Amino acid sequence: MKTTTLPPLRVTPELRRDAESVLADGETLSSFVLASVERHVESRRARQLFLERGIASGERARRTGTYISADAVMKDLRRRLKDAKARAVKTAA
Repeated sequence: MKTTTLPPLRVTPELRRDAESVLADGETLSSFVLASVERHVESRRARQLFLERGIASGERARRTGTYISADAVMKDLRRRLKDAKARAVKTAA
């Protein structure tokens, strides 16, 4: 696989010092920046997909006239939370 580079960044000396101060043992500033960019790209993609699903869901509800009540959603979320907590307790044991 071929690679390419990201544009060079101009930062303040304080930001560079701050970034260097949080590096893990053996971690380079370049690897830190790369990991940060990868996480941010992943976060932006996840956010975009979330928004797309929400918009599609709203359009589908308006088109079909089928809506789910807030009470039903909250009941389902409480059940999911209860199940997740029960799994966490079993995993920790």
